[in-house]
Amino acid sequence: MKFFVDTADVKEIRELNELGLVDGVTTNPSLILKSGGSITEVTKEICGIVDGPVSAEVVATDYAQMMKEADVLSKIADNICIKVPLTLDGLKACKALTSDGRAVNVTLCFSANQALLAAKAGATFISPFIGRVDDIGIDGMELIGEIRTIYDNYDFKTEILAASIRTVNHVKQAAMIGADVGTMPPATLRALVKHPLTDKGLESFLADWAKTGQTIA
Repeated sequence: MKFFVDTADVKEIRELNELGLVDGVTTNPSLILKSGGSITEVTKEICGIVDGPVSAEVVATDYAQMMKEADVLSKIADNICIKVPLTLDGLKACKALTSDGRAVNVTLCFSANQALLAAKAGATFISPFIGRVDDIGIDGMELIGEIRTIYDNYDFKTEILAASIRTVNHVKQAAMIGADVGTMPPATLRALVKHPLTDKGLESFLADWAKTGQTIA
């Protein structure tokens, strides 16, 4: 599973990227607002930090304006992935952009049928929102499983990008089902390494090592 970090916080992205854990970045208008910078400047800086795809989202709702915004965003860097909403106009833009060789992330997916349409439109990534589906009383992992089955049935190349990840269990379950990518907040990515027995074991080893009176370097 590839790990994308879901933030526009440049400091967080740089720190995680230095650990070798970041395969890409996803942003959206809300995250850009939180960053306090302009979408062009912030996105350009992010693209300079990571080698993988950086999703930059259009805000238009009609096809013609989406294409204009996509042209602007595409010029920011070579690793830009245009993010479009899962609407008919968004799917039309997806088809046009991917036919032109550009990467596209279709976002705000909440059903397997929507994911099927995105794959037929040539989407590079489909972003089903696990947490938001859970919020309305439906198991978000069932959605990931349904999409995985459909994509495997027809050998679609669209990658399943599990989004709206809120817990480490979301990451584990999505990986077990076969999501290609998980995008998550920095705190969730860092939490994946934590386990009380790891901490306890390390504490014990260090205590015993101190008793030897030895040094390695």
